[in-house]
Amino acid sequence: MPVAVLPMLAKPSQMPEDHDSYGFEIKWDGIRAIFYLDQKRLRITSRSLRDITHQYPELHSICAANGNMQMVLDGEIVSPGEDGRPSFSRLQHRMNLSSDKAIRQAMEAVPVIYIIFDIIYLNGRSLQDLPYTERRGVLEGLRLSGPTWQTPDFTRGRGPEVLAASRDLGLEGVVAKRLDSTYQPGKRTGAWLKIRNHNRQELVIGGWVPGQGARAGRIGALLVGYYDATPEQAAGRGEPQRLIYAGKVGTGFTETELIHLGEQLLPLRREKSPFYQKPPVRGAVFVEPVLVAEVEFIEWTPHGTLRHPSFKGLRQDKHPEEVVRE
Repeated sequence: MPVAVLPMLAKPSQMPEDHDSYGFEIKWDGIRAIFYLDQKRLRITSRSLRDITHQYPELHSICAANGNMQMVLDGEIVSPGEDGRPSFSRLQHRMNLSSDKAIRQAMEAVPVIYIIFDIIYLNGRSLQDLPYTERRGVLEGLRLSGPTWQTPDFTRGRGPEVLAASRDLGLEGVVAKRLDSTYQPGKRTGAWLKIRNHNRQELVIGGWVPGQGARAGRIGALLVGYYDATPEQAAGRGEPQRLIYAGKVGTGFTETELIHLGEQLLPLRREKSPFYQKPPVRGAVFVEPVLVAEVEFIEWTPHGTLRHPSFKGLRQDKHPEEVVRE
């Protein structure tokens, strides 16, 4: 049974013209999680292979419900709001907890469920080399559904209809997966495509601008950027990664998020800008580029900055050096 599996990744895309060659799934607004079920033991890892088993005790009962099976599952942990829609902002209240007491209290206020959409290993057999349709067939045959986990259906073809339905429901978008695609851990091959109803981008926080007026004494806006190359690309060209400035993010925060961001950024202060070219911003406070934010925006401007960006939350499951422009 595999000890560690990096989840396969999807490329940002428009709707493929040959959408009949794809299966379409809802894109869930949560965090990616790999479940390792070894008989009655469970381990959960994040996209960065961090062990997060203890953070979600309500998901552990999936073991008892599935007897003596050995499985490695791919899916997403989500927190549905009162309207039933998953909310990444809501999930933030569970992602950073470590004490048993805080986790128990949060379980009632912010319940989570596990959405299963792939299976990588089953009872001594790796399924990675099977096509998507066969893996889905195995997964659906297991009928994995319970109080805190479920396996939603996928749709063959009809991509525009599925995307329109996701938009009508106020969901993030869809993921298109080639029907013949094998599972390639940790790779973003283009066999899986993420098609969003709104533009989103993960960005590295490189500083902030102090607030004014009602936000005096707190963060007014975050200074964010992305790397011009992956670590592998940078090594191949023989030059270090460069953090490219992408603009200021000053909306989308709750009061609680502003307080927590201030607490996390203050110890990270540094004198020199981490950006390749210093941002044209007065009064900026720079920080070590170690935190990753998810940002929603209208479009990229011709100058390479975000138009009307809005903060959606921190991504604890993403290494900053992996953040490139999508």
